[in-house]
Amino acid sequence: MGVKRMTSAELEDAKNRLIRIMIEHVGPNKKIGMGALYEDVFGQTYSHRINGTKALRRIITELRSTGMAICSEVSSTNGGYWLAASDSEIRAYCEKHKKRALGILSRIAKIRKISLPEYLGQMQLELEARDE
Repeated sequence: MGVKRMTSAELEDAKNRLIRIMIEHVGPNKKIGMGALYEDVFGQTYSHRINGTKALRRIITELRSTGMAICSEVSSTNGGYWLAASDSEIRAYCEKHKKRALGILSRIAKIRKISLPEYLGQMQLELEARDE
């Protein structure tokens, strides 16, 4: 069964609902689980934990890309989403993701049989070339 594609107006409405909901969940002690968040945003339960929540995760990623500090914790029993309540929460969230990203880049460098600094330098050159 295919997933219904949202119109741009529906997507914008869902984004606005998500923002209103997240304002009520500031700080990790007020996090909201994926299931509850999905139900609050879309007014229905999701069909599959991964595939059924793609639209919500896409909206969260888009809002993060605009600078909205939506933090998350992955856990089968205590995971969820919340807005950062402090600069230290933002730093901790960013540090966790930086560490994850560097781990992935380190693996790529090993596969390519070069050092991580050399690989990062190559990436820098590629980014500069794209900006020209």
